[in-house]
Amino acid sequence: MRLTSSKGTIVIEGEIPTPYGQWDSRIRAYRAPGYCYRDIIKYLKRSGIPFEDHVLNPPPSPPISGTIKLHPFQKEAFERWMENGGWGVLCIATAGGKTFIGLKAIEVLKQSALILVPTLALIDQWVERIKEKLCIEAGVLGGGKHDIKWVTVSTYDSAYIHAEEFSDKFGLLIADEVHHLFAPGYSQIAEMLVAPYRMGLTSTLHRADMRHLDAPRLIGGVVYEASHKQLAGTYLAPFEYKKVFVDLTPEEKAEYDKLWSTYKSYILKNNLQMRSEKDFQRLIMLSAFDPEAREAILARNRAIKIALNSEEKMRFLANMLKGSKEKTLIFTLHNSLVYAISKRFLIPAITYQTTESERRIVLSKFKTGEYRAIVTSQVLDEGIDVPDASRGIVLSGTGSPRQQIQRLGRLLRKSDGKVALLIEVVSRETKEAEISLRRHRKPDLKNSARER
Repeated sequence: MRLTSSKGTIVIEGEIPTPYGQWDSRIRAYRAPGYCYRDIIKYLKRSGIPFEDHVLNPPPSPPISGTIKLHPFQKEAFERWMENGGWGVLCIATAGGKTFIGLKAIEVLKQSALILVPTLALIDQWVERIKEKLCIEAGVLGGGKHDIKWVTVSTYDSAYIHAEEFSDKFGLLIADEVHHLFAPGYSQIAEMLVAPYRMGLTSTLHRADMRHLDAPRLIGGVVYEASHKQLAGTYLAPFEYKKVFVDLTPEEKAEYDKLWSTYKSYILKNNLQMRSEKDFQRLIMLSAFDPEAREAILARNRAIKIALNSEEKMRFLANMLKGSKEKTLIFTLHNSLVYAISKRFLIPAITYQTTESERRIVLSKFKTGEYRAIVTSQVLDEGIDVPDASRGIVLSGTGSPRQQIQRLGRLLRKSDGKVALLIEVVSRETKEAEISLRRHRKPDLKNSARER
């Protein structure tokens, strides 16, 4: 029996069928998805069937001279993953050093590796860490670059486009912010790659659409978990949480009530139930041919925007920043508010439109203390190393517990005597108050912080 790879599939030549392949009459051989490679090898060895393995075709291997040292909890996570056959997801709190566990896997296994990340900024971060800790140059796929090396860092977008091309190049898949891997389309990356070793990294695996349930098939289930609560005080800074309610101005309140009434009237008139994201998606579909549905959605969106961007939030922020020496990260949902705050308070902004060089300068000056505050939307939510900050102010966000946990993680770099403070500012008696409640359904955040 002979195994080869072909465009994201395993070709099995021989007379004996395996449970994983289907007969392809065009090539007169059995064919299986790339991700079945690991199980096919196990089956053939267990069955005592002799075979030739020509599946993996990695790029040239450079010498690795670095040594990765792990904290005890990181070492335990890595050992759990190895005990599971080099297969599975590590759910570790933001700022818990997940990157170093991934690098340890490369060092120990000596396997060519593809590292998936959601943003270009995270490509830069991984490339720097690989050079610093493993003393090798990583290839890059994304942002106009197409350089495949023994270790390659790629965005999910670029890997999705080129998965067929490099499906047989890597023995190890590391999916950073692995919850992205289960999105429609991106899951094909995992299906086409032959990588027999797979590591997922995230702070929380859960997705609202429940697609994370595909993890065992594509990359493995959760093999280790370490929450903020478990790591705070020893490896991460302890933290406190404070929720502050503010009122809309009379003008904002009148406009909010008018718009929300338009939305609710349509819902009641048509006997619609808005209990889940799927329910809202159905309303969006209705708006394609029902002008009243479209008007209702627009009214809802404008009402929520009033709540998220209320003037009283700006007054609260002004009071918090006045004379403060705390290093502060200010989080919003939309870029428009980022730029409004940046202009009003003369604070540097970081968004997806910020260039790499500008972002580096801003973060460097924040680290030295030249800048005491940064305002950002969602670009700093995932993975990017942010210099030591002790206070975060959330002016608006999604209903995702993951986003709240990630934002908290930006504050938890440990330093002597530091207690991080996350302040969430919410417009009272609005839809935003409900959104805020959804953010706190994750027990880790709710139970390990003090609401003041």
